[in-house]
Amino acid sequence: MSIRFDHAQTCIRRVTVLLASLVLICASVQSQNSPSRPASQLTKRVVGDYGYWSKYQTPPYAAAQIPIAKLTHINHFGVSFGSDGSLSVPDGFIEPTLLRKAHKAGVKVLLGLNGDYPALDGNPGLTATLVGNLWTFIQEKGYDGLDLDWEYPSTEESTTFYNLLFALRMAFPSPNYVLSADVPPWGGQGGYDVPQVNPLLDYFNIMMYDCAGPWTADGQLNSEIFWDSNDPDPWECQPGGAANEAIAIFLQEGVPPLQLNLGTPFYGYFYSQVSELFGVCANASHEHNGDCNGSVLSVNYGTWIKQRINKKGWQTFYDPIALVPYMLRTDGKEGFITYDDEFSTYYRVAYADWQHGLGGTFMWSLDADYDGHSQDLLDEMYAASLNPDN
Repeated sequence: MSIRFDHAQTCIRRVTVLLASLVLICASVQSQNSPSRPASQLTKRVVGDYGYWSKYQTPPYAAAQIPIAKLTHINHFGVSFGSDGSLSVPDGFIEPTLLRKAHKAGVKVLLGLNGDYPALDGNPGLTATLVGNLWTFIQEKGYDGLDLDWEYPSTEESTTFYNLLFALRMAFPSPNYVLSADVPPWGGQGGYDVPQVNPLLDYFNIMMYDCAGPWTADGQLNSEIFWDSNDPDPWECQPGGAANEAIAIFLQEGVPPLQLNLGTPFYGYFYSQVSELFGVCANASHEHNGDCNGSVLSVNYGTWIKQRINKKGWQTFYDPIALVPYMLRTDGKEGFITYDDEFSTYYRVAYADWQHGLGGTFMWSLDADYDGHSQDLLDEMYAASLNPDN
């Protein structure tokens, strides 16, 4: 351990001792406000990432639309922090109905946090300021914990990541509060140092998606369950390019299966200049970085993808290895859609929960499969999470 690391940790311990004392004082109040029974019949976690902005979309998606009984946890996103440790709470974020509805059903609501994480590097005083502001906000609003979304700390920032989690765990002790982190499928590479931070977290959320996107040069599959070695550019997705590989990486790093949630996407990508699986974007050779860039759009399942499944000149195919669908135009013209449907969502969740014994799954994002009336992917996610032996 470096001298810098020891010094930073000591400073954080001292500054957060007051917060730890305050937590003890408020523990009884928190226990009264927190859910006292598990949600529905679920024995596995089903975590919904919910962004406050979805209430302004078409169709609108807010607390009234969330099928609470099909979830165990909700990560409420929208709050971030600045380089001075102050919180930025956008207009429309505060949603008391969300917490009341969730807590009544035994569902925990975590504050999803984005922000200027690099500003914390080497600054234990700023870390303590941020933690103090978070403690105040969470106490006032009644959240059950925090979900950190830092994409992505560098190797040089690994100490900062650890120090932040250490300070947060001091201020928000288990089991009164839940502390989770969103992590990439390649595991501890970079600044995460999974074995070191593992004891501080209730669970990791493995972001098993975005193998596809504008940053690729060809038509990739967004979230493979099993790796298709026919991919001509595996470096765009590896390591951890498929669910089975990502799970193996975290297990090899010593994380207990019950401490892992596998992600599943409720959205996909439309490649406008690709006409086959793994086909090269026609514009890539003319782009400064050799990627597809603006010829690829992110599209939601409920309002865009669902309406095109074997309709409107599109035909669905399945990759027999990856076990996920994709679409091509029936007339052979350019157009490639990578997405997840009801089958692949169910299989991915069942594979993670029951074959590997993971603690649960989560999705990005809760609103994305809503068509104004139903949520097909969430229905399958919930069904696959139920104990098959019951």
